[in-house]
Amino acid sequence: MRCTRLCLVALAAATASAQGSGIATNTQQFTTLTGSLTSSVTVVGTSYNSNGETVTFTRTSQLVNQAQQTSSSSSGSPGTGATTSPGSTSTVTLLLGGGVGVQTISIINGTSTVYPNATASATRSTTTSSSAQPTNTQPCNGWPEFCSRKYSNITQVAAHNAFFTLRGNAASNQEYSVTQQLNDGVRMLTGEAQYVNNTFYSCHTSCDLLNAGTLESGYQEVAAWVRTHPYDVVTLLIVNSDFRPVEDFVPLIQNSGLAPYLYTPPTFPLRRPAWPTLSEMILSQQRVVVFMDYNANQTSVPYILDEFRHIWETPFSPQDVNFPCDLERPPQLQNLTEAREEFMYLANHNLNTAVSFAGTSFLIPNTASINNTNAAGNETGMLGAMDDQCERQWGKSPNWLLVDFYDRVAGSVFQVAAKANGVTYDRQCCGYATSAGTKGKEAVWVLPLLVMLGMVFV
Repeated sequence: MRCTRLCLVALAAATASAQGSGIATNTQQFTTLTGSLTSSVTVVGTSYNSNGETVTFTRTSQLVNQAQQTSSSSSGSPGTGATTSPGSTSTVTLLLGGGVGVQTISIINGTSTVYPNATASATRSTTTSSSAQPTNTQPCNGWPEFCSRKYSNITQVAAHNAFFTLRGNAASNQEYSVTQQLNDGVRMLTGEAQYVNNTFYSCHTSCDLLNAGTLESGYQEVAAWVRTHPYDVVTLLIVNSDFRPVEDFVPLIQNSGLAPYLYTPPTFPLRRPAWPTLSEMILSQQRVVVFMDYNANQTSVPYILDEFRHIWETPFSPQDVNFPCDLERPPQLQNLTEAREEFMYLANHNLNTAVSFAGTSFLIPNTASINNTNAAGNETGMLGAMDDQCERQWGKSPNWLLVDFYDRVAGSVFQVAAKANGVTYDRQCCGYATSAGTKGKEAVWVLPLLVMLGMVFV
């Protein structure tokens, strides 16, 4: 079989292995990796299940003198006089799929080196009566099952106002840092952007109420995480509170380090059935999807997607404990069949409570009910009940479950998402708060400050 599609080396756990020589095996047949780097991979007699799956080979090297080996035309290949290391074994997992370019990995004395746009040719060294049928074991967004699923066909946990984690501030919506949120399994980060003195800040309604720093610094944290997690697709939702032109966001996104990973759809709007699989996004390295609620212009900035041409939302800033799963935004989307078949959707499941003082009303997260709100059960007000209701009403679960304080209670929000996805959540949750707010009864809501400012925030 000749691999004419993108073949990305997804994982290499090595001790000491030879560049361009050795034995690669799976449970059913052996493959010898030989020859110089070429533009494609030839694996004679080997077959793969489908695009987006991984194949794990065990490579065993021997002490082989390669002094007669000629230099490859690849810019990253070794020259003459290369010598393999003493006998040892390493494991390489290949993630296969369609895309652009090819990559390979060479393991020399325990060091993994990736050479872009080249892979080693391979031929079989022994015969076998059956073809390999490998099973993907490399998780995409936490589960191997997700690799072959479309981005638009997965339910994920979304952190409402993900960057608002200031200790003791009533306007905070999360307790843990963005890095910890991503470590725990959150895959959509939402947040308001306020424009002050020609700079975007992560502020909750007003920077006098809560200022979590510049939006660029927040996105730098996201980019650092994405860079070290090559099998994860992350979504950002920008709440453009000041209705700034989308072009104003370009410098901060480019400077944040996110630029190499931004997903640019081939057409817009991209209808729900047309989205790529996670493996396709991972292989192309377009692993960060950015939506904006208002003033997106994909003709001008194609990688900032117009939220309401791709996603609809259930009632915003809900105070109704029943959490109806009705379409509220965008109001112009009246065709329910179109909404069901062509759009993804987000379930707002962050319960708010209204507070009034001296004629001023505002909303704060209802922390008194948070354990019930985020619970996986089917009782009134629980996230599990809302997901069930949405599935009955729309024939599919929400693509995103938007929650406050996702860590409460012990991963229950991830249990709901896993159930919707047909997988099992059996992991430890959640991380330890460091720069975030305190938990439970220790949380302090600074109502005097809110009253003084007279702000309404959601």
